Amino acid sequence: MQRDGSNRSIWQDHAGPTYPAVSGGHYEVLIIGGGITGLTAALRLQERGKSCVVVDAHQIGFGTTGGTSAHLNTVLDTPYTEIIKQHGKDRAREVLQSARDAMAHIADNVNRYAISCDYTPCSGFLYATDDAERDELINIEGAIRELGIACEKVEEIPLPAGNTYAIKFAEQAHFHPTRYLLGLLDAYVKLGGHVIEGALVQEVTDEDHQLRVKVAGGETLSAGAVIYATHTTPGIQLMNFRVAPYRSYIQVWELAEHESYPHDLVYDMKEPFHYFRTVQQDGKFYLMVGGQDHKTAHHDNEQHNFFELEAFIKDIYSVKEKRYQWSSQFYESQDKLPFIGYYPGKSHQRELIATGFGGNGMIFGTLSGLMLTDLILTGDCRYRELYLPTRIGPLSGVRDLVVENVDVVKRFISDRFSLQKVEGLAELGRGEGRILKYDGNRIGVFKSEEGKIYAVDPVCRHAACIVKWNNTERSWDCPCHGARYGVDGVLLNGPSVAPLEKWDLETNERQSPEERTSVENTGKE
Repeated sequence: MQRDGSNRSIWQDHAGPTYPAVSGGHYEVLIIGGGITGLTAALRLQERGKSCVVVDAHQIGFGTTGGTSAHLNTVLDTPYTEIIKQHGKDRAREVLQSARDAMAHIADNVNRYAISCDYTPCSGFLYATDDAERDELINIEGAIRELGIACEKVEEIPLPAGNTYAIKFAEQAHFHPTRYLLGLLDAYVKLGGHVIEGALVQEVTDEDHQLRVKVAGGETLSAGAVIYATHTTPGIQLMNFRVAPYRSYIQVWELAEHESYPHDLVYDMKEPFHYFRTVQQDGKFYLMVGGQDHKTAHHDNEQHNFFELEAFIKDIYSVKEKRYQWSSQFYESQDKLPFIGYYPGKSHQRELIATGFGGNGMIFGTLSGLMLTDLILTGDCRYRELYLPTRIGPLSGVRDLVVENVDVVKRFISDRFSLQKVEGLAELGRGEGRILKYDGNRIGVFKSEEGKIYAVDPVCRHAACIVKWNNTERSWDCPCHGARYGVDGVLLNGPSVAPLEKWDLETNERQSPEERTSVENTGKE
């Protein structure tokens, strides 16, 4: 299974079937995106007799679902103290119940379709290591208890890490995300569902009460309703400015023989926090640890985050071997709750979106599948007002939105002015990418280990921000809205709907996006 980064995740070792490119046609519902949101919705709609097609720009599981830590939580990444502060206790209780509904739906799918995905109910632990963290954790403990999750103070945690205070809580779980995804896919196809891979959706228009869906290459499909299960919608839209892209880093370790693996979910109280779980592969246990979260393309050296994570884990455990490491992208909303429902600003209610899941994509992706299918089937759904995309958030949410967009404006300005100072940087090392100035033009250049040169125009095709080189996933990442491109400019993640333009270094001219061949190094270095 392929993924949107060069680092391989532990979940990619299970390949699914392949599907054809676009062949036209009309469907009652067209779902853009083949991750957990899209396939949860597609299966549920197909179960209820709707004719559906899942359209993915790459392959099923290519995006965040293939890079998640696959924690299933009712105690979410955003503490309930923060949710209560921003939205009140009644809304916080609704958030908890919606997470419970999502977890119940996952368990039901696992049982109904006999999906072998290592689904394991478990407890969760939160621990503090100093007095400030302890005080914050005590407040979180009070909120968890008040909302009705069984919770207790404990002296020991399932990690060999010291703590000043720790709690244990119920109603958590974990699973193998791509096996689960392929189980949904198999059930969906057996019910008559359609899948189209390698089809980048570029535009959706409303014509004569039908939605016309244009994909790259000029093909067009039509549908009665469209679900955007892609985190961000294509093109420049209001929703691009109501969520912000972040990256998180994960490593998988084989521990020394005398060490024991935690069979529950564990989190510390650092900022950003770390998260732990155990995974199984070929009958062996491994430790998965993640953290080091930051805004996409807002870190000088992404590889450094892996070094930091490795140092952190080696300070706690004796390790034998690192088996995997990768990073993945998620989106935070302005008020810490997802946006799920009808696409804002449309004159109809036939386009639906789901975004802003934070670090709880498996839960909120599943919840989105439930809510969006109910909206299509009945015109209403539970939690509609709670996750309404057009909601006006609390004052703190508005403040966060302003801060995020001030940052975007700063990137528009500072990137351009700083680039004017770049003359030709030091010689590019193999396996390295940089923004260079070339004959008066800025170019993004990557040199492979074999000496092959890839040159692109670093202006993002979404909102014209300047992309930044990600030195661990080997991609050009946009710091404004999270669009990501491969070394040769191919589009990896939206909201852009086009690849980066390329530079021909021999002619000093831009190539059209359709000319996707790479420029060969002549050997002059």
